[in-house]
Amino acid sequence: MSLLKKLFGGGGGASEPEPVIYNNYRITPTPIQEGNDFRVSARVEKDFGEETKVHTLIRADTVSGLESAQEVSIDKAKQVIDALGDRLFD
Repeated sequence: MSLLKKLFGGGGGASEPEPVIYNNYRITPTPIQEGNDFRVSARVEKDFGEETKVHTLIRADTVSGLESAQEVSIDKAKQVIDALGDRLFD
């Protein structure tokens, strides 16, 4: 499990931030540390009845500073949600 945490930003001992609710989607920023910078990444979830669908968004963009990377990750996820809606999970 630790490898998955490192790949998706859960490593490093820091607790995962609370998800942001946006248009019935849950966005959890999961920036991936790469040297001194962080790759923009977020987990997007939405409930469809009894099923929860999940999409992991990983961008090429890097940002210095964890807080900045979390903010950019949330903003990028909102853009993708606005552009694709539920097709995000196809």
